[in-house]
Amino acid sequence: MVDTAFYVNANRKNVGNAGLPTISVGLDSIRAYQFEIHFAFPENVLTDPSIPSNFTLAAKQVTAVGMTVEDIEVNRVNDKVFYPGKASPEELTVTFDNLYDPKVAAQLWEWFRSIYNPMTGEFNETKKTFKANYASVLQLDAQGQPLQETKVYGIYPKSWKTAEFNYSTNEFHTIEVAFRYDFMEQTSQPTTTSE
Repeated sequence: MVDTAFYVNANRKNVGNAGLPTISVGLDSIRAYQFEIHFAFPENVLTDPSIPSNFTLAAKQVTAVGMTVEDIEVNRVNDKVFYPGKASPEELTVTFDNLYDPKVAAQLWEWFRSIYNPMTGEFNETKKTFKANYASVLQLDAQGQPLQETKVYGIYPKSWKTAEFNYSTNEFHTIEVAFRYDFMEQTSQPTTTSE
């Protein structure tokens, strides 16, 4: 018998002319393309105060956000058991469209350069705060309203690179930035608002 959680009517004989069950919409899922990412640059990182510090519309792809707990392996005679060890956050990579305005590449580079300046070889030369308080990935419903939220805290850019330049492609140029963060939270009560 068909599980009624998956089908509105489990009786195939009474549903439509084709005799197939009607699939329930109660199992609908969040689409991978229904998201927004919000983050604000740390203070004193942006060189041009007229440029907004939120590149929500420029972000076109966000990799999986997660944490992993390492195993502590314990061997006792013929048995092997495991205990949870240290938790470590995974790297987060965001791909941004390289827009003319608001100069996405330049501002993301300024943030990266606040950590390491390759022209001088100095780390955090101006003693700026290079970590942003948080970044928020909002999962949106069919109406574009926040449904769930993944928040990462203490985020900073680990790597910055441009996409390849190629005459034969018909796509926007992108900037790929890998971020590190200290810890994360997943919630079904979003605190960040969608634009």
